[in-house]
Amino acid sequence: MRVVMVGPFGMRPKGTMGVRALPMAKALVDRGHHVTMLLPPWEDPDHAGLAWADEGVVVRNMPLPPRVPGLFHLLIALRLARRTMALKPDVVHLFKPKSYSGLTHWLLNLLPRSARPRLAIDTDDWEGAGGWNEIGGYTLTQRRFFAWQERWGLTHADAVTVASRALEGLVWAVGVPREQVFYVPNGVWDPPAPVEPPAPGGRPTILLYTRFFEFPLLRVIDLLQRVRQAVPQARLLVVGKGLTGEEDQLLQLAEEAGLAEEVEYVGWVEPAQLPGYFGRASVAIYPYEDTLINRAKCAVKLLDLLAAGVPVVAEAVGQNRECIVHGETGWLVDPEDDSAFADAVVHLLQEAPLRRRLAQAASSDARQRFGWDRLVETVEQAYTPS
Repeated sequence: MRVVMVGPFGMRPKGTMGVRALPMAKALVDRGHHVTMLLPPWEDPDHAGLAWADEGVVVRNMPLPPRVPGLFHLLIALRLARRTMALKPDVVHLFKPKSYSGLTHWLLNLLPRSARPRLAIDTDDWEGAGGWNEIGGYTLTQRRFFAWQERWGLTHADAVTVASRALEGLVWAVGVPREQVFYVPNGVWDPPAPVEPPAPGGRPTILLYTRFFEFPLLRVIDLLQRVRQAVPQARLLVVGKGLTGEEDQLLQLAEEAGLAEEVEYVGWVEPAQLPGYFGRASVAIYPYEDTLINRAKCAVKLLDLLAAGVPVVAEAVGQNRECIVHGETGWLVDPEDDSAFADAVVHLLQEAPLRRRLAQAASSDARQRFGWDRLVETVEQAYTPS
């Protein structure tokens, strides 16, 4: 089967195409399919026009047109649509029902059904009201357009792949027949070997691996203060980068609380560097406010931690409850119960055998249930007419 995957942006700086579409494509190639990814790198214009192969997947950054106001967006979508059809695909998988992939979907849908390939939409976030429209910094016109694109795209596809159970319900609610919706959570692809736990006798280290927008920053500082009342040597290691400089705000809050020396911030790191930081963690925390955005997400960072064998305390919101089996592969606490969250972290810090048991079970479970070699079977079902 010939598959073309169309993205709304390039591999960087946003993650969907790199952490969801690419491993999905690699798994499809392993099963004998031919996959080409077409990406409009409008946020990374220096790499426009480049093409390469990654484990059998052809990745092509489309050339960008001149930035003529109004025409720029349409020209990108036209180039994507024309290149897609030139590849004569059996299936076109469009990632996110918005932006350039959404426009490309609209253009392809204009073709007679007999002349176009099967069109599948992938959604890994809720984009409209209550979703990314609320925090994306968009204008009113953009918010209205993206909300329309999302509803139109979901309801005019031959199949919809969804990354979470919450998205599955939302897609059903807008009128997409259940038999056209396929649950495909994010997964792990070629994960590194499970990390070794920190050596006994070192300072207890709490890892926060994050993008920051999922929770109020002050909650993290409050959590550290609560934990240190019972485990005075506990410190916080922060890996990740925010959308709008949230990391600077977190460090400022730590300084105001007198905890600047107890917080180490390393920023965004390459995937190959992650095991080194994961291996320093006694426990990882995954704070997660109970919002529509969070309920709809399937957190790749959480799966990374679990697959690496890091014991995790997470709030029981949305897909977190699918990824973690409480007390077996991690520890879940009720959302926004700061006291229970701190108590759980203290409990794990004080119980090394429990941490080891959770870590071993988490690594095995994540690789088995969320390996792309398994999830890809559902993707193939989405590509096959019923």
